[in-house]
Amino acid sequence: MSTWHTLAERADAYVLGLMDEDEHRATETEMERDESLARAVAVARDRFLELDLVGPTASVSPDLWARIERQLGPQERPKSSVAPAAVNDNSLSWWRGFGLSAAAASLLLVGALSYALLSRAEPQVIAVLMNEQGEPVVMIEDFGNDTARVVPLTDVTVAEDRSLQLWTLPSSDTGPVSLGVLDGWRTATVAGPDLPGPLEEQLYEITVEPLGGSPTGKPTGPILGKGFAKVPRP
Repeated sequence: MSTWHTLAERADAYVLGLMDEDEHRATETEMERDESLARAVAVARDRFLELDLVGPTASVSPDLWARIERQLGPQERPKSSVAPAAVNDNSLSWWRGFGLSAAAASLLLVGALSYALLSRAEPQVIAVLMNEQGEPVVMIEDFGNDTARVVPLTDVTVAEDRSLQLWTLPSSDTGPVSLGVLDGWRTATVAGPDLPGPLEEQLYEITVEPLGGSPTGKPTGPILGKGFAKVPRP
């Protein structure tokens, strides 16, 4: 017998990572055919989207910077330091295991901002999205003209019946907005809806959705990576 008495409780448990592996898999499968469940999950994710990071700080792999440099290529580091980005998640298991030390977060942002400054494009903000293990997955450059550039930083394999979808959170009132479904895992530019110019600390994330994108217009699948935007410093 299910331990979740209502649809909302089940959606909350899925979003907060309280299900075991079998329950999680069964819920994902059922969401594909049960629109009510998919909608309840989307509502739950909106509600928990603004949870602050309250878990303990975790150490980061000592070769993190080396892996970022290998992905971004040779470049000079700015002399000035950059404050670490805040990170949160709408899954208890996700944000409890995701804390970054201030030094590691600063190094990560220095590399990301260096990349943006040395590129021809001039994004208004950039965000490095991290996975559950605190590893950089992808860089997002938002140009403020309803387009964003997606730059993978690691290899990702997605099932043939799934799609990757990019989201941002312009405001808590607006809720998460899709910037587009990715056509494969490679550097690409996506065109989203007409949005206000991106701001520092704006949230970005990529989720794994049913083929063609979320059926609800809101994130429903597992989070591949997420992070907060920073404005490139001159």
